[in-house]
Amino acid sequence: MTPATPLPRYRLLLLRHAKSAWPDGVDDHDRPLGGRGLKAAPLMGSFMAREGLVPDLALVSTARRTQETWALVGAELPDDIERRDVGEIYEAAAERIAAVIRGVDPVVRTLLVVGHNPGLQNLALDLVGDGESLTEIREKFPTGALAVIDFAEAWASMTPGSGVLQRFVVPRSLQG
Repeated sequence: MTPATPLPRYRLLLLRHAKSAWPDGVDDHDRPLGGRGLKAAPLMGSFMAREGLVPDLALVSTARRTQETWALVGAELPDDIERRDVGEIYEAAAERIAAVIRGVDPVVRTLLVVGHNPGLQNLALDLVGDGESLTEIREKFPTGALAVIDFAEAWASMTPGSGVLQRFVVPRSLQG
């Protein structure tokens, strides 16, 4: 019998909003999900539930497309997940998102950030550092994609290269 792999002390889930629409005359902050996004977000939520990727806290950008993504993903997860809408992560750079994460209480063991590119992609690359496992993220962090990064220390101790990429899942891999 092989020993069980210990669970990480802290797990960060970086979820880029699902595919959005580009309606004429609509401000970027108010863009809704498009047809592909409306289909992909529940698939990602089902995957997260099936794989036990359930956050204790979800930090969600205030943009409409991230709010709608979380509504569809969250509908597939347990009802007791705390959610905070965070305007600071709307279109934010990786450094700004990292600062928000570092402020999260260490009682939160699994944290979900629902946000935007290029901030999420750059943050994932920064937190994990080098390695062949990052090739796909370097190439593209598509809409609806999820990066799962584990840490040994609390959020306040998060530094470049301190995370371990466990998985990177894109919506097209979940569609039959």
